[in-house]
Amino acid sequence: MNRRNFLIQGSAAVAGLLLANSPLRLYADHHEQAAHSHGHTLPKLRYPYDALEPSIDKRTMEIHHGKHHQGYVNKLNAAIGNHHDLEHLSIEDLLRNIDKVPADIRQAVINSGGGHANHTLFWSIMIPDGREPTGKVAEAIQSMFGSFDAGSEMFAKAAKTHFGSGWAWLVVDDKKKLQIYSTKNQDSPLMKGHTPILGLDVWEHAYYLNYQNRRADYVDAWGKVVNWKQVNANYVAAMNA
Repeated sequence: MNRRNFLIQGSAAVAGLLLANSPLRLYADHHEQAAHSHGHTLPKLRYPYDALEPSIDKRTMEIHHGKHHQGYVNKLNAAIGNHHDLEHLSIEDLLRNIDKVPADIRQAVINSGGGHANHTLFWSIMIPDGREPTGKVAEAIQSMFGSFDAGSEMFAKAAKTHFGSGWAWLVVDDKKKLQIYSTKNQDSPLMKGHTPILGLDVWEHAYYLNYQNRRADYVDAWGKVVNWKQVNANYVAAMNA
């Protein structure tokens, strides 16, 4: 496997604490993810729905972005609608401090807020005709995992063998080290105090129209559309936070 196919993670006082504890505005800065007065919004794609073909087909992109992701946004806004002190917070603030989110909406924020954050990152780290791994993140992957091939195999295994719905991640952890792992459902690495810089959606809705039960084929094809320039920017931002 070569570098191109590398696949590698309730009150105003509470609201103020959430803001103070957010060291990196990755989603707000790069993906227009700050909450507005009317709630969170679906981010626009940087490319047409058919731009990632044949790796990811147009119809899957239309449904995945326009219906699934929009659904997470709608449910997140509904969950926080009666907690006005939370409405202006970014999704990163909410997830990094999930234990401080009121208990009555916490699971909804994990499910729908995680879905919103995860997908926002996902769209941004894909590009037509994916580029070679580059910059500081390429150096860090080689240093941490021994080689790009070794890191590639670890990420591919995390994505292909994850049981059920979930995500595979390359993250910068709380010690500024890279980690590769998977999470279930829409759980976000932000809840662990980690910053995701690369994520792969392995829910069936991400690939089933085109790949059916061939998740491994989807994982391999996705490696051809990774936007490594953006991943490197995410890594640098996380390390400088």
